[in-house]
Amino acid sequence: MVENVLWPAYFDADLTRSEGRRVATDLAVDEPAVDEIATAVQQIGYDAVIERDKTYPRAVETRGRVLVTGAEDTKNDLVQAVGAYLGVLRE
Repeated sequence: MVENVLWPAYFDADLTRSEGRRVATDLAVDEPAVDEIATAVQQIGYDAVIERDKTYPRAVETRGRVLVTGAEDTKNDLVQAVGAYLGVLRE
């Protein structure tokens, strides 16, 4: 089974693409939390496991990560879908 790792940096509006953001600025949010990302993953229909003690390799502070299991989409499609849901959750 394929596991995809989603880091909060992928969705952080304060970061540039070279710093780790993977979504367009209109889909990015300020300081995304792993709980929000996990909720968005579950809204899409996949299982999410939160690991709070992990640090993104390009970051200094520990923000955690979300493991997505059973995703049939490509990682890029998954990241874009989660980014779209994060915007909806913040409204």
